[in-house]
Amino acid sequence: MVCLDPFNPNSKEVRVRIGPSPTGVPHVGTGYVSLFNYAFCRQFGGKFILRIEDTDQKRSTIESEQAILNSIKWLGLKWDEGPDIGGPYGPYRQSERLDIYQKHVDKLLQTGNAYFCTCSTERLTEIRQRQIALKQPTSYDGTCREYKRNSGVVRLKVPKYEKIEFFDLLRGNINIESSEIDDQVLLKSDGFPTYHLANVVDDYLMRITHVIRGEEWISSTPKHILLYRFFGWDIPVFVHLPLLRNFDKSKVSKRKNPVSLEYFKEAGFLPEVMLNFLGLMAFSFEDGREIFSLDDFISNFKIERISLGGPVFDLRKLLWLNGKYLREKYSNSDMLNYIQKQVFSTEYLTRIIPLIKDRIEKSEDFFEYADFFFKNSISFNLSGCHLINFNDKDKLIKTCEFLIDELDSLKSFEGSSIENLIRLFCDKHKIEKRELFMFIRLAVTGKRATPPLFETLSVLGRNRCVMRLRAFLGEIKNDTKNFFNH
Repeated sequence: MVCLDPFNPNSKEVRVRIGPSPTGVPHVGTGYVSLFNYAFCRQFGGKFILRIEDTDQKRSTIESEQAILNSIKWLGLKWDEGPDIGGPYGPYRQSERLDIYQKHVDKLLQTGNAYFCTCSTERLTEIRQRQIALKQPTSYDGTCREYKRNSGVVRLKVPKYEKIEFFDLLRGNINIESSEIDDQVLLKSDGFPTYHLANVVDDYLMRITHVIRGEEWISSTPKHILLYRFFGWDIPVFVHLPLLRNFDKSKVSKRKNPVSLEYFKEAGFLPEVMLNFLGLMAFSFEDGREIFSLDDFISNFKIERISLGGPVFDLRKLLWLNGKYLREKYSNSDMLNYIQKQVFSTEYLTRIIPLIKDRIEKSEDFFEYADFFFKNSISFNLSGCHLINFNDKDKLIKTCEFLIDELDSLKSFEGSSIENLIRLFCDKHKIEKRELFMFIRLAVTGKRATPPLFETLSVLGRNRCVMRLRAFLGEIKNDTKNFFNH
């Protein structure tokens, strides 16, 4: 099979894609990968495609999809084809392409490159536990591989004793033994494909020429190579970008840093700054400049200048960059408009006023009573706090982390939904409601007396609440003397 000349992208019209899953908040990693795809294709006059990969129906939501679209638009990246604008190779939601995947699975079954598997969940769990106990790699043991089944999930039939090789534009030739590749499920029992099948089928049918994605997908690429081979298709050019890292070199995650693009928008970071910052993550200009526009980035982009050295997502650098933009590129009137729109928008104030109007007597009381609505972070005072009746620090922290994760995953962040979740959480974990309510109130506002709690959480928004709760837990971890001395 012929591969595109990786150093001559003009050999065909360059077509790249991003495929976010609408299962949560729009991640900074999505913005990062989007920017590098966008710059590459625009440099060669190509097409930038947005595809919604919503095969995980239990976790996918329309709200999450819209948040992703809004966040990428906020960054200033415009796609040429997508679920909202259509295009010649749609539909662009995977949940609307099930018949396409079924036809391609049927081909793999007919050619003997896939097979039905009827193993139960219990049996698969036993296999995994046994392999873990023997310190073996966890993978399917192939029980159904040689039997003729007519139903079940469909698995990829990985050839034995073969070396799978592919070329990565940044990393050169990569070889993986087929013995290290699992007989991956391709089609689930509910008729939905897994990422691997849908990804390959869609990339081919949408004529994607360059697959630019995170390095976490390197280990999956051999499965994709096999699918291209079994279907008799040309293989695209692969580029696996380095993952964004924390200072300790761990993968950027919401437990250690804000990771939602919505958070950065709400916190007042400029979209052009966010793009500038993400561009610095794995790329450097030949002249060493650190401040540039999107057009500058596209004009100077060279894929070979991408560094593989684990880019650090440094919030201090982002803050410095945002301040520099505001000071050097914004006039006084620009700054006024920025603050009014970002901090004192009519929409935001309209949601706050009903919560506090019965508690203030003059205008300046507004800031005394409602200051936490306008702060990026708040001060915590744990001294003398007799909150949740936990004497076990680890249990408290773990329980509260469960709560934060549930709040972060809540589909609708409205007062009634938040209240229902927290009350059920108290019942499940046998926590006094008034104690947990006060715990949350202190964490998100820094105050004992506030407007109605659940409406306050809704106005503050998911991102602020989750960040403040995580920060509060951090304070507890570092100050058990006051917190647990009761």
